Amino acid sequence: MTDRRLLARAPGETAWRDWSHRAGTELRHHDHAGVGHLELIDDGGLLSAWRFTLGQNLHAIRVADHFRDQVQSVATGVPVQAPDQHTCPSCKAPLEPDQEDCPICEKVLHTPPSTWTLFRLWRFAQPYKGQLLLGFLLMLGSTGAHMIPPYLTMPLLDNVLIPYQNGQQIDTNLVYMYMGGLFAAALLAWLLGWAKTYVLALASERIGADLRSTTYEHLMRLSLEFFGGKRTGDLMARIGSGSDRICVFLSLHLLDFLSDVLMIVMTGIILFTINPWLAVVTLLPLPFIAWMIHIVRDKLRTGFEKIDRVWGEVTNVLADTIPGIRVVKAFAQEKREAARFREANKHNLAVNDKLNRVWSLFSPTVSFLTELGLLVIWCFGIWQVSRGDITVGTLSAFIAYSGRFYVRLDSMSRIVSVTQKSASAAKRIFDILDHVSSVPDPVNPVKVDKIEGNIELREVGFRYGNRAVNRGISLKIKAGEMVGLVGHSGSGKSTLVNLICRFYDVAEGAILLDGQDIRSFAVADYRRNIGLVLQEPFLFFGTIADNIAYGKPNATREEIIASARAAHAHEFILRLPQGYDSMVGERGQGLSGGERQRISIARALLIDPPILILDEATSSVDSETEKEIQKALDNLVQGRTTIAIAHRLSTLHRADRLVVLDRGVVVEEGNHDELMAREGAYHRLYEAQARNVDQDLDDKDA
Repeated sequence: MTDRRLLARAPGETAWRDWSHRAGTELRHHDHAGVGHLELIDDGGLLSAWRFTLGQNLHAIRVADHFRDQVQSVATGVPVQAPDQHTCPSCKAPLEPDQEDCPICEKVLHTPPSTWTLFRLWRFAQPYKGQLLLGFLLMLGSTGAHMIPPYLTMPLLDNVLIPYQNGQQIDTNLVYMYMGGLFAAALLAWLLGWAKTYVLALASERIGADLRSTTYEHLMRLSLEFFGGKRTGDLMARIGSGSDRICVFLSLHLLDFLSDVLMIVMTGIILFTINPWLAVVTLLPLPFIAWMIHIVRDKLRTGFEKIDRVWGEVTNVLADTIPGIRVVKAFAQEKREAARFREANKHNLAVNDKLNRVWSLFSPTVSFLTELGLLVIWCFGIWQVSRGDITVGTLSAFIAYSGRFYVRLDSMSRIVSVTQKSASAAKRIFDILDHVSSVPDPVNPVKVDKIEGNIELREVGFRYGNRAVNRGISLKIKAGEMVGLVGHSGSGKSTLVNLICRFYDVAEGAILLDGQDIRSFAVADYRRNIGLVLQEPFLFFGTIADNIAYGKPNATREEIIASARAAHAHEFILRLPQGYDSMVGERGQGLSGGERQRISIARALLIDPPILILDEATSSVDSETEKEIQKALDNLVQGRTTIAIAHRLSTLHRADRLVVLDRGVVVEEGNHDELMAREGAYHRLYEAQARNVDQDLDDKDA
C-alpha cells in the first residue's frame, strides 16, 4: 500500500497488479469459519479478492483501515497522518497503534513462581491467627526447653565428673539436681512439642481445605471461555496435588523451618554469652551456606514449576483416556495410549532428573560444610582449653550446641526444595484465583422477578478470538413462541444459543429479556430460568432420581416421577433393577442414548423454566427413539419460550417461526411454507436433506 495505489502479486507471478486510490473504491473485510476475506470493490463490482487464515486477520484489518484512510484522503485532499507508534512497557519493542499485546513478551508463556507467592496464603490463614499464635508460643517454649540439656552438661562435667576423675568425692545432691533438670527439660520439650505440632497441624489442614474450596468455587464461577483453553487433568492436578503440597508444607515443613530458625537464634545467643570468639568460629560456614542457597534457589524455583506443568501433562493423558475408554477400545488404540502415557511419564522423569542433578550436589555440599565447621570448632576449642581460656565442660557444651546448630542449618537448607515446590503449587492455584470471569456478575444486579419470556437480540455480534462467528443479528422472540434455528454446520446457531444462555457475553450489541439487558442480572439468577436440553446429555454418577432432580435438589419423589412421566421416561426407569434408585454410571454408562436424553428432558421439566433451549436434542438417536423424545419435547415446550436447533428440519414442524443463519448472519425468517415459497437458503437446505433421505431409503431397499 502506498499513498497512491494498492499493489498485489500472486505467488509465482513476477508482474504486479495495481489499483489507484479513488472515490467509490472499497476494500471490504470479513471472516467466517476460520477463513478471512478481503474484497476490492468499486462501482462496477468486484475487482479482486484475497483469502487468508485468521492468523493474519489483524494485519488484514490494518490494511483495510489504511486503504479506507487513503481513499478518504484522495476525496478530501487531506493527507493521512502517520500513526503514533508506542512501545511495550516491558521490552520496549515498537507496537502498532491498535496492538495491545507485545508479540515478543507473549512468547514467555510461563512466569516463574516467586517465593513471595506463599505470603498470599495469609488471606486463608487469617481466620486461624489465634491458633497460629498459640502454636508459635508453644514452639518458642519447646525450642527453649531443647536448649536446656546442653547448658546443664557444662556444670555436670566441670563440677561433678572432672573433679571425680581428679580424686574428689561425687556430690550426689548435684547429680540428682542435674539429672532431674535434664529429665524435666526432656519431658517439657516433649509436651510442648506435641502440643505445638497438634495445634499447627489442625490450623494448616483447615487452611488447605479453605484453599481447595475457594479455588473450586472460583473455578465454578468462571466462564466457558476459561475452560475452553484448559485441560481437565491440569486443573485437577492444580486443585488436588497442588493444594495438598501446600498443606504439607504448612503443617510440617514450615513448622520445622520456624523451629530451626528459633533454635539457631537461641543457640547463637547462648554461644556468644559463653564465649564470643568460639561463637564467631562456629558461625563461619553460615555465609557460604547462605550464598549457596541463593544460587540454587532460582534453579529450583523454575525447575519445580516446570515439573508441575509436566506432571499436568501426565494427568491430562489419564483425564483423556479413562473417560474415553470405550472409544480407545473400540478403535483398538490401547497400545497407542499406553505409549502416549509412557512418553509423558518419560518427559516427567527427564525433567525431574535434570533438577535432581542440581539438588544432589547442593545437599551433600551443605553437609560437608557443617562437618567442616565442627572440625574447626574442635581444633579451636582444644587450643583454647590448652591455654586455659575455657574448661572442658565449656567445650563440651559448645560442641553439643554447635552440633544442634549445624543439624538445624542443614535442615534449613533442605527446606529450600520444599519451599520452591510449594511456591510453584501456590502460583498455579493463584493463576486460577486471579482469573476474572469474562461473564461477570453486575455490581448492582437487577432482581429477577416473574419472567414472561420475551427475548430480543439487538445487532448482536460475537468473536472467538480473531474469528467472527455472529455479526449484526437482530431478532425478537415473543413469550411462549417457539423459534427454530436452522443453517449449515458452522453458521453460528449453537453460538447464538450460548450467548442467550450467557455462557459467553456478546462482543457487540445486546440481548434483552423482557426489555432488560441480561448482563444486568446476576448470572445464577438468570440461568435458573432457562432449561437446557443438549445434543449429548451429560449424566452424573448417582441415581436416576438424583440426576432428574439435579436442578432442584429438594424436589419430592412425586415431582420427580411426574417429570419422568412427562418425558416418557417412567416406563423404562421402572424396568431398571432398582427403578429410580438405580445407579447411573459415569457420564450415563449403562443407558442408551435415547434413555439419557429423556432423563435430561425430565431434568429440564422439573425446574419448570419459562425459557427452553433445545440444542440438536434428537440428532443422535434412531427414528423410533426420536418419536418417543419428540413426544416428551411436545410436553416440554408447552407454554414456554422455546429456541430449538435441529439438524433434521422435519423435527421443527411445531415451530412458530424459523430463522435461517448463514455465515453468522440471519439470511431468512418465516414459517416453513413461506420459506419454501421463496426458494432461498432454507429451500436449498430442505431439498438437500430430502434428497439424502430418499437416497438412504433407496440404499435400504437395495
